[in-house]
Amino acid sequence: MAEEEPKPLNYIPEVVLKKRKSNEEWAIRRKEQLEQRMRKSKGDNFTIKKPEQFIREYRDKELDLIQMKHRGKRKRRALLSAESKLLFIIRIGGKNDMHPKTRKILYSLRLRRIFNGVFLKANDRIMEILQMVEPYITYGYPNLKSVKDLIYKKGVAKIGKQSAPLTDNNIIEQVLGKYGIVCIEDIVNEVATVGPHFKEVSHFLCPLTLNRPEKALRGRKKLFEHGGDAGNRKEHINELISKMN
Repeated sequence: MAEEEPKPLNYIPEVVLKKRKSNEEWAIRRKEQLEQRMRKSKGDNFTIKKPEQFIREYRDKELDLIQMKHRGKRKRRALLSAESKLLFIIRIGGKNDMHPKTRKILYSLRLRRIFNGVFLKANDRIMEILQMVEPYITYGYPNLKSVKDLIYKKGVAKIGKQSAPLTDNNIIEQVLGKYGIVCIEDIVNEVATVGPHFKEVSHFLCPLTLNRPEKALRGRKKLFEHGGDAGNRKEHINELISKMN
């Protein structure tokens, strides 16, 4: 039986071998870097809380709930005059020490984040709700200039599950045209005068995202009238709006 002839070895250029080795080394280094970054990020986010901290957080949240109930039972302050049908509410408090019920009320007002702002029509029920979450909000009666500046600078439309800046009147006309509102000036007028379609317009607008004011809010939960940041500022809300817009 004749012996088979040996097959010639495949020749691989040295340059290709060096490049392959270099790529393998780079892949190993890259994997190590990613693993190290993952370990570091997990280490940064992971903190061990002491039992005392859990107890303190629980007591703070329960205290917030008790205070909220007391505020709800408190005699409501003199309601608004005919000139102040419109309210602008700004959330100024974070979620630390906040009871879930307080957070739920803020969410119902569409104030899901700190420095979110919304327009609301003033009535007895709204004033009761605002009084319950007063330490976490500030509010007042915006004038026409503040309403116009807020909507023109910060206005964003909610269309289905998407949002779009108010730069195209066609979008406004498509959604609100059936109410006779076809441009951004119509939106300003409807909000400022609390017109018959205020509810539709306010829900068309996303909550306004305001800027953090410099030296205007210092995290004091006392009422504005007592030297704090929270609660009803009445016409002084316009000064705060100009700093946050």
